[in-house]
This record gives sequence, C-alpha cells and structure tokens, in this order.
Amino acid sequence: MIFSSITFLFYFLPVFFLLYYLAAPKYKNIVILLASIFFYSWGAPRFIFAILGTTVVDFYIVRSMADAEQPFRRKLLLSFSLALNLGLLFYFKYCNFFIENIDAALLAAGAKPLTWEKVVLPIGISFYTFESLTYVVDVYRRLHQPLRKFFDYQLYIILFPKLIAGPIIRYHDFSGQVYDHTSHETIDNKLKGLYRFFIGLGKKVLIANAMGHTADIIFKMPGNELGTVTAWYGAVAYTFQIYFDFSGYSDMAIGLGLMMGFRFPENFNNPYTAVSITDFWRRWHITLGTWMRNYLYIPLGGNKVSRPRLFFNLWLVFLLSGLWHGAAWGFIVWGAYHGAFLVAERLFLGKWLQKASRFAVLYTFPVVVIGWVFFRSAALGDAVGYIGHMFSIQSSAGWQPDREFYIIGMVAVLFSFFTIPAWGKAIQYKIFYADYPIKRHLLVAFITLVLFVLSAARIAGADFNPFIYFRF
Repeated sequence: MIFSSITFLFYFLPVFFLLYYLAAPKYKNIVILLASIFFYSWGAPRFIFAILGTTVVDFYIVRSMADAEQPFRRKLLLSFSLALNLGLLFYFKYCNFFIENIDAALLAAGAKPLTWEKVVLPIGISFYTFESLTYVVDVYRRLHQPLRKFFDYQLYIILFPKLIAGPIIRYHDFSGQVYDHTSHETIDNKLKGLYRFFIGLGKKVLIANAMGHTADIIFKMPGNELGTVTAWYGAVAYTFQIYFDFSGYSDMAIGLGLMMGFRFPENFNNPYTAVSITDFWRRWHITLGTWMRNYLYIPLGGNKVSRPRLFFNLWLVFLLSGLWHGAAWGFIVWGAYHGAFLVAERLFLGKWLQKASRFAVLYTFPVVVIGWVFFRSAALGDAVGYIGHMFSIQSSAGWQPDREFYIIGMVAVLFSFFTIPAWGKAIQYKIFYADYPIKRHLLVAFITLVLFVLSAARIAGADFNPFIYFRF
C-alpha cells in the first residue's frame, strides 16, 4: 500500500484517523501501532513477522546493554544487535548481488555456478535497519535511556508514515515524542499537516509520475533510436521524477506525522538549487546524510584525520551510501561518483565554485543529472552506454516530446528552482513553517484541495503509479 493509492487515500486513511481521534489519549499509540502493523502487512505479509520478531529481540538486547556495567558486556551486546540488524539487511538485500557476481566469476573461469534461490527484498528494510541501528548506538553512547515499554519501541520502528521511505529519524531526536506527541495534536498542526500531505501527493502524482512515464519510455529505447537530445530529455525527466517522487513522499510522511502531533525532520531543502555537490548533499535526503555523518563518517575519524585519510573516508562513505541504495554496480558507481566530486571540491574545485556564487548551479545540476543515469540504470553497462548517447552528438528518432511533457517539465523546473530568488524562499517559509492567519488558511486550503482532487482523478484514471524508493 502506497500513499498515492486509492486504497490508502479513501479507505485506510479515513478509517485510521477516525479511530485515532476518537481514541482516548492513553490508547492513541495502540491505534497507531496496530494501524502500522496492518499497513506493512498489506504490502509485505510474508515479512511482517520477521520485523516484529527482530524488534522483540532488539528491544531486550538493548535494555540489557543499558543495564550492564561492565564495558565488555556492553560491547558484546552491542555487537549482537549490530550483527542481527546488519545480518538481516545483508541477507535480504545483498545476497542475490554477491551470488550473481560470484556466479559470473565462476562462469568466466569455466566452473559451475552456485545453486541459489533468489531472496525477495522486503519493502523498506533499509530504513527499518537504519533506525534500529540509531536506537542501539544512541543507547550505547548513553545519549538516552532505552524506551521503557516494548510497544513504545515497536511504535518508533514501524510508525507507518515513515516506515517505507523515511525520513530516517534518529532515536535521539524521537525518544520524547513517543510520550508527548498528543500535546502537539492541535487544530493548527492538523490542518498544516493535511496541507503538507496534499502538496506531497500533488508532487508525486502530478509531476513525478508524468516525468517517470517519459523517463521509462526513453530509457527503454533501442540504442540506434536514442539521439543526444532525447537522451538528455530522459535523464532530466528521471532527475525530476526521483526528486518529486521522494520529496513528495517525505512531505506526505511529515504531514501525516504532524496530524498526529509528531515532528519529523525535513528531508529535502531544494537540492537542485545547490551550488556544489557538497551543498547538494546538505539538501538531498538530509536524514540519510545526517545518519551517514553521525554513524559512519565521524566514527571513521571525521575531520580529525590526515588529509589523505579524510578524502578516503569521504569517498568511502559515499561509496557505502550508493551500496545502501541498492545491490547493483550502478548504485555503487553512483556513490563513488558523488564521492569523487566531493573530494575534488575539498581539494580545489570548491574555491572556484565560491567565486561563481549562484551561477555554480550551472555546474551542479548537470553533474547530478549525469549521476542519476547510473542510479536509474543500475546495470553499469547500460548506464555507460546511455551516457555515451548523451554526449554522442547524434540525431534523435523514435520519440518526440508532447505538450504534456513540456507543461509538466516547466512546472518541475519552476518548483525545483523557485527558491533561488528571495521571494521564492519567502513563499516556501510562509507555506511550510510560519504561523497561519485565517486568510492564509483559506487560501492554502483551497489550493491543496484542488491538488487533492486533481491527484485523485489522475490516480483513478492512470495505471502508472510507481514509487521509486520501494526498491530500497
């Protein structure tokens, strides 16, 4: 079940909020937990018991670790928890990848390949694993005491708005909200949460799906029909698809959380206006970047190491970021590609970009677009071939942009870059963060209601409604 589906919008969501708002405050968390279990079971009934089981084991391991006095025992229990969570992630997400590469090597050597039944990837396992790791590590570092009740921990892990695709919420930032979120369940927050949800739905359905449809057509075209201009159209279409798809989902998650009194962190900050790849990663999937910094980059030494080691650590973190996104060479190269630009900006490129000021976006955006080709293709050979067409200077045949592509494309450009001028930032602040007077409530309510009607009509009338981050 995805947020942009008829089942979720017209069945699950109304029933959930009816039961939630009717429930007494002491029962609200129970309603959320049961709804979250049902939500995940709908999409992955075979794996819900694995998640519920590992949360039980993890909860008691971490509680024992928090009570332990001896450093050795604490480290041992930490290792058990890390092994459980990372082992689960490795088995479900990476076993197929490693076996396929081993088989390729065996076949090249003339040996018999391994016999292996492919493992099905559970939806949202990467996000679930990262949040489990934040819980155990934050408790181990004594940043917080563990949650007092098992069901409170389970609620943190499988809270349905963020379960499938984030935002990734650190336990350190969430622990108090388990008990106090109902105090933030105000009329103003409910309305602003609903507006945020409808805006995210519109981004996903009206922009991302249209761009994604074009990207699918172009990326599947035979090489002899794929000209330079068409190849760039496809890469840019996917660039807008993944942004509006994922940021739209994050908006919907933040909005749903706000309607229940939860404060989720922002996950995107106009990333395509970035003036460097370093700046891009401060703006893109912010919660993942924060996770990587706190749980990988800083433990590796952070900035307190020699320059060669710092550059290697930076590159390694982004290589692992690519691997986190998917078990394919395209994802790994995408991570290494971004890591290489980050190192180059630390070495020399950053000084030039500072001089270019806002015009540096003309460097950043094409670099990001090319990188997305590795991400979209996943298979390294396909990505290299596609990028070759982008720079081949050959005529296009077999596909021509239509009016819808141009209109939605212009809308995508507008909402990707409109915060470059000060007036754009002011509008964004008033919609998402400022207090609402009555007039603004009426205006935003009308606009978002129109977005909802258009989105619902588009969902009902179209059979193309993918969600990219289900793959991760």
